Amino acid sequence: MGLTDWAVIVGYFLIIFGVAAWATIKERQGTEDSADYFLAGRNVGWFVIGASLFASNIGSEHLIGLAGTGASSGVAVGQFEVLASIILLLLGWVFVPFYVKSGVFTMPEFLERRYSSGARWYLATISIIAYVLTKISVTIFAGGVVFTAIGVPFWTGALIVVGVTGAYTILGGLRAVLYTDLVQVFVLIGGAIAVTVIGISQLGGWGELQAAAGQGFFDMWKPMSHPNFPWTGIIFGAPILGVWYWCTDQFIVQRTLSAKNIDNARRGTIFAGWLKLLPVFIFVIPGIVAYALNQQGALQLADPDQALPVLVGALLPVGLRGIVVAGLLAALMSSLSSVFNSCSTLVTWDVYRELKPDASERQLVWVGRLSTIVLTLLGLAWIPLMDSISGQLYTYLQSVQGYISPPIAAVFLLGIFSKRVNARGAMASLLSGFVIGALRLVMELVNGPAGDSLPSGTLLETFAEMNFLHFAFFLFVVCVLILIGVSILTGAPSGHKVAGLTFATADEDVAGLSEEARADIAVATASSDGDDDGAWQRLDVQFTIALLVAVAAIWIYFS
Repeated sequence: MGLTDWAVIVGYFLIIFGVAAWATIKERQGTEDSADYFLAGRNVGWFVIGASLFASNIGSEHLIGLAGTGASSGVAVGQFEVLASIILLLLGWVFVPFYVKSGVFTMPEFLERRYSSGARWYLATISIIAYVLTKISVTIFAGGVVFTAIGVPFWTGALIVVGVTGAYTILGGLRAVLYTDLVQVFVLIGGAIAVTVIGISQLGGWGELQAAAGQGFFDMWKPMSHPNFPWTGIIFGAPILGVWYWCTDQFIVQRTLSAKNIDNARRGTIFAGWLKLLPVFIFVIPGIVAYALNQQGALQLADPDQALPVLVGALLPVGLRGIVVAGLLAALMSSLSSVFNSCSTLVTWDVYRELKPDASERQLVWVGRLSTIVLTLLGLAWIPLMDSISGQLYTYLQSVQGYISPPIAAVFLLGIFSKRVNARGAMASLLSGFVIGALRLVMELVNGPAGDSLPSGTLLETFAEMNFLHFAFFLFVVCVLILIGVSILTGAPSGHKVAGLTFATADEDVAGLSEEARADIAVATASSDGDDDGAWQRLDVQFTIALLVAVAAIWIYFS
């Protein structure tokens, strides 16, 4: 790191502070309002939403992890990024209209409208615990590691990341998060493109990269027996996890709820879908570049996860290194600010407001701010405990998200597509899925890293060692059957639980909404693009079709 690199990083922080300050001032111009603090006044345009969806999703673990996996096994890991483009279209075209029409602030609140308060408490509790134990602590930890790499002590770096990100999230709410994300996405993409272009140039071009790495590194479609990316898991299991993450997780969906109307929300998801095609080329490919240069002896790569840091140190000149480090910081800060805001929204809206329904708007905003502070402290407190937990166990804890997602995806999907499924079916599906997922985790722990503790050839061993994508599909099918079966046995839901919330009842008014909420929904569901609205909607369809063609082209090329 040279003086120019440090100047770039300082400049990055100054820009972020400036944007955050502007967003905070704008948020405070009127009276303190929960819709303004948690959903940016529901007045955000498509470009900001799309950029925030992408920036919030891409964390430091993506940059390091995607490059590392690319260095060890090639482009197959990019399947999850490409699939995300399709799932984002599902969010915009299928889910968002029902979310907006229901007038909800959170995903647990939507489950209560469609099913019951029990479903709301289940999802809120699971989400908050998962955010604290995984997303918040991991992102803070990653921030400390990035600063350690440039000569700053771990805890100093972690506190800088938490202090800066927490400050503008607490003061500015979702508006500050969205507009800082908009800046950070350009820094993030710019740094990654610099690494990719210089790395490929160092090898002598794309053809030389393919020759040096071998054709196997450029094949996304792996056999069914592949331990990590079997094609059957990618086709059947990965979309289940994608629906949970992109279409039902508060961390992501909250951005679309802030849109000025449904058209802008949908347009934002289409834009984000196009952005999600980039990681294959600017995150995964650099890992393959590092592998190829290692094969040629141009650099030393002791561990695949060192791919990106080694490339930055070996290839980039002073100044560009600062841009890449700023990109790493942008990735983790955008993820951290997003999870802070989303988690505080859940705590405020699904816990505090449920316990104190007569709370004022000012109280809700202040609870949101205080909960962000508490969540920050909990995340910091969890980091030292990570050192006392074995790496294998921590990996298993992270994988729990993959095991709890199929039942959540099931109740959301069937809840929208079928008006027959009811609250009892939903709770039976959620709880059964949780138990089966927990049992899988226990079996993995019992079987151990070597996979030799359970009797060979038994059903228990198969259950414990099944590829996690195959398991996700299996669990989803079980949860769907339970949801349908219990719903049929216990009778149809009442009319107010389905009105306006399913495709069969989409034209009906959602029950139980205040006049103020109905007025807000009328604005959100109406067009605000003037005379060009028809042209805009045709463009939405055209860009959607073009995105699907682009996904197909990538799949064909890397096959």
